[in-house]
Amino acid sequence: MQIERFDLERWQSIHEHTVEINLTESGVHPLRVRELIEPPGLDDLLEQELAYTQTNGTEALRARIAALYEGASSSQVLVTNGGSEANFICCWRLLEPGDEVVSIQPNYMQIPGLARAFGATVREVWLNPGERRWTLDLAAVRTAVTDRTRLIAVCNPNNPTGSRLTEEDVGGLCALADERGCWLLADEIYRGAELDGWETASAWGRHDRVIVTGGLSKVYGLPGLRLGWVSGPTAFINELWGRRDYTSIAPGAISDLLARTALAPSRRNQLVARARRILRENQSAVASWVAEQPGVHQVPPEAGGVTLIRYAGTRKSSELAEALRTQHGLLIVPGAHFKLEGYLRLGIGGEPESLARGLKRLGSVLAPRPGRSL
Repeated sequence: MQIERFDLERWQSIHEHTVEINLTESGVHPLRVRELIEPPGLDDLLEQELAYTQTNGTEALRARIAALYEGASSSQVLVTNGGSEANFICCWRLLEPGDEVVSIQPNYMQIPGLARAFGATVREVWLNPGERRWTLDLAAVRTAVTDRTRLIAVCNPNNPTGSRLTEEDVGGLCALADERGCWLLADEIYRGAELDGWETASAWGRHDRVIVTGGLSKVYGLPGLRLGWVSGPTAFINELWGRRDYTSIAPGAISDLLARTALAPSRRNQLVARARRILRENQSAVASWVAEQPGVHQVPPEAGGVTLIRYAGTRKSSELAEALRTQHGLLIVPGAHFKLEGYLRLGIGGEPESLARGLKRLGSVLAPRPGRSL
């Protein structure tokens, strides 16, 4: 099996710890352990035996994840090592050579890359950028679905646009998958990070071939726990559990414990409120910066920790990102990593001071100068 290079992850993995300012992160600023767990709980943490836990996730953790989805039970949840493992084992289970995957683009490029590695053909349907939001053309999705379509894949809220689908969009995608007998995989890892406070419509439970993946990395500020999950029909979840026997086997004991803490209802509400506050404040700073930059445009993000910035000129985004890294100590994701030239992806979930310094440097590079073109 040949697998293509995952450009986004390679770019971040190689450079994110060696630059002065990193604006590639796609979640809110990480918590420290002392910020997550209060003193009485520290004893539980220190007493946690570092053994294998229940390999599909403890019953208590799966119950708390299930509570995020109306009508779900713990038997419909599999805990994974990050949302990336969740997406991987779903694709591994579903896709074979000759299948087709309809991918709503732009998208975090893991699923398209995996689909091609497993021998499937990827048919892209692109969101449309408007002045105020990115929109989905359901008719275009319907046209893209064929008798060979095995899976419709969507990231909602979306990475990298920061957009979210409407209730009608989500219902329409699920109805189409049901009608055509294919699966719908909704990566909802950013659900809860809505700037306006209105939670994104979930695909969960709309028909018996809907799979939802999520995790604690983005909204909750806990990427270092590497804690994700898949929610789906019980029989399908049991099949995925068997596949996980071949990958990472079990979540870490400490990760499981801290995830239970984070997803306790009152604590979860606090973490969601924290994420939304950080994103609102940082987006306000980005919007003010954009307004002062000639030739720079942003469709304001609705949810999630990222936004796209469109810049003027013809310079390739990868070249621009490399110059920003090497000459200005600033790491930004080039739009080319999402097949979007003329764009840069900014993380808006980090510390305000770092964002402000990064925007200042970015503005100095993007500012038009006599005799120079981007």
